[in-house]
Formats: sequence, structure tokens, C-alpha cells
Amino acid sequence: MVAVLRIVLLVLFFIGSTVAGLLVCLFRPFHPNNVALFSKWYGKVSWILGIDVEIRYDPAIAPGEPYVFIANHQNNLDLFTISGSVLPRTVTIGKKSLKFIPFFGQLYWLSGNFLIDRDNKAKALNTMLFAAERIANQKISVWMFPEGTRSYGRGLLPFKMGAFHIALEANVPLVPVCMSSTHNQFKLNRWRNGKVIIQMNAPVVLTKDDNLRQFARNIRQQMADQISALDAELANDYTAQQQK
Repeated sequence: MVAVLRIVLLVLFFIGSTVAGLLVCLFRPFHPNNVALFSKWYGKVSWILGIDVEIRYDPAIAPGEPYVFIANHQNNLDLFTISGSVLPRTVTIGKKSLKFIPFFGQLYWLSGNFLIDRDNKAKALNTMLFAAERIANQKISVWMFPEGTRSYGRGLLPFKMGAFHIALEANVPLVPVCMSSTHNQFKLNRWRNGKVIIQMNAPVVLTKDDNLRQFARNIRQQMADQISALDAELANDYTAQQQK
């Protein structure tokens, strides 16, 4: 019964949010706040899934300042969990193939997100350079998943270098975004599906004097440690609740 109710609510949400989103985009296509608005809508769906989401922002993150946000990418639940942490004037970089998804693809493009052709290195590079130019000129932020794909319980995967090149080219800090592990956490027919913690760490400055690949490896290790700490915190909280 819970599963049926969830499916019905999710279908209604997708239809309603897509229609509403396309209407918003007709009046303000490519507006830098579209993505944050729609991400908040999707983040609210976590309650339908029975997931309690806690978002923590480091006080060093200055509202309105441009950043390159880099987050761990785990599974399809990300659409309804980590999306709620997206700040205003933030856009994402997604696969070019997304635009072929009926309605959602058009909404994704009209929202102001970047579409990158991963199979064409020259075009991919041009997209990243254009993103860096927009960051610098329009004071927007870019959200990326540096793993390049979902991890599906394999831990934090190696990072690709695109996000770091964009941050260096645009001369803006990177903000690591760490979400606790959600692999096998959600069950469609279970009413409550636990808690997720999203931690936005302090901005980290990348300079031309840094070794880019070593810098990326260091950031990845820091994020892996942070994710482990969040998982341990949730495990301790669960144990404490069970003992009451």
C-alpha cells in the first residue's frame, strides 16, 4: 500500500513540477535562479520517500559568491536528497543526452544548465570554457559530480578533472559537498527510510601554483573522510535510538 501511494504521488509530482517548470522557463528562460528553484521542489520529495534530510552549510560559504560545487554522486535518490542543498544562482553541467528525454530534457536545458558532449573532447572543452566565462562574468556557480557517474555503493570513485579546470579558469573556489551513504537505504514499501546528512564544506582555493591532479586527489580524500564521518554519526544515532 505504501509503495502504491508513493508511486502515485511521484507521478503527480513529476507531471505537476514539469508543467510548472516549463511555464516558469517560458517567462524567464535560462534565468540563473531557475535551477535552485526547481531543485528545492525536487528536494521536498524526500518526505514522500520517507527520508529525513539534514543540510549543513559551512559559515564560510558566502551567499551570492560564485563557486564550483563538487558533490558525490551515488544513485537516483540524489535527485530527491542532495538537490535540496543547491544554492541560488547555481547551474549544473549534465550529459548532452539529457536533452532527448521528453519534457524533462527541455526543462533541464531551459533552466540554464550546461549540456556537455562527453564523446567529443573538443566540444566538451568548449563547454567547460564557456561555463568558466559565465562564472566570471555573471557571478554564477556551477554544480558538478566529479566522479562522472553514479557510484552505486562502490565508495567515492576517482575524480575527473573538469571541475578543477573550470575553477582554475574562472578563478573561483571549490566547495566540496558530501552526502552520507544512501546505497540500499531506500525501500519503496517501507514507510520510514532513515536519515541523510549533506555537509557543504568550507570553500577551497585552487591556484595555478598547485599541482592540479594532486589537488584533486587531496580533495577527494578529504571528501571520502567526511562521508565516512557522516556515516559513523548516523550509525551512532541509530544505535542510541535502538537502546532507548
